[in-house]
Amino acid sequence: MAEIAIGITGCGGRMGRMLIAEIEETAGCHVAGGIEAKASPVIGRDLGELAGLGALGVVAGDDPASLFASSDVVVDFTAPDAAVRHAAEAARQGKPLVIGTTGLDAAGEAALLAAAKGTAIVHSPNMSLGVNLLLGLVRQVAARLDDGYDIEIVEMHHRHKVDAPSGTALALGREAAEARGIDFSARSRRARDGITGERRRGDIGFAALRGGDVVGEHSVIFAAEGEQIVLTHRAGSRRIFARGAVRAACWAVGRPPGLYGMKDVLGLG
Repeated sequence: MAEIAIGITGCGGRMGRMLIAEIEETAGCHVAGGIEAKASPVIGRDLGELAGLGALGVVAGDDPASLFASSDVVVDFTAPDAAVRHAAEAARQGKPLVIGTTGLDAAGEAALLAAAKGTAIVHSPNMSLGVNLLLGLVRQVAARLDDGYDIEIVEMHHRHKVDAPSGTALALGREAAEARGIDFSARSRRARDGITGERRRGDIGFAALRGGDVVGEHSVIFAAEGEQIVLTHRAGSRRIFARGAVRAACWAVGRPPGLYGMKDVLGLG
C-alpha cells in the first residue's frame, strides 16, 4: 500500500515544524511538501532541516495549488483568511484538508461549509483526543444540570496567541449551549469590565488569560449554591495537536465530501 503524502501549510511555524516531525515518524506517511507566505525567510529551505530532522529533500514553497497537486491530503495551521483560501483550493482540486486553524468568523465557517461540498474537510478548534473527550463530558454535564448551575469557561494560552477566547473555549461553550437548548450567540458573555450588574441566569461566561509559554489550559466550571464541578484539560506539549492532525489526515483520505470534526475521526459522534 502506498504511503500517504501529506502537505503542510504554514510549514515554518511552530505547529508546522511539529507536523513535519510527526508525519515522518508516523508509519505509512511522508511529507509531500510545505508552503509559507510569500517572502517568508523559510522558503527554499529543506523541511527536514526546519524540523531538526536532517534533510528530507523537500523544500518549502509558496504556491498552494502546487502543494495540493502533490499531496494526498493537506494539513492547515495558519490564519483564518489563509485557511479559507486553502479550503477553496482543496475543493477545486478535490483533495482532503485538515484545518486546525482557529479564530474563523461566521463568514469563514460558511466558506468552509461551501468548500466541503467539493471535498472532505476536517475542521476542529483542537485536535487532541483529551479535549474532544472533554467536549463530550461538558455536553453530558450541561444536559443533566439546570441553569441553577452557572457555566464559566476559563482558558489560558501562551503570550503569542492572537485570538481570544480560544477556539477550544468557544467549542466548549457551544457544546454546553446545545445541551441546554439555548442560543449560544445570545447567551455567551465574552468579557466583563466595570459595573456589570448581577450575573444573568443561564449565561455562559468566558475568561481568557495569556502569558508565558502555556500550551493550552481549559476549565469548564459548573457553579451552584454550595458546590462546584470543574472539568479541566491541560496540554503539556503541542505535539498532541500534531499527532491528532496527522491521525485526522490519514482518516480523511478517501472520505466523501463533507465537513467533519475530530469526533468523526475518533468515532466519538
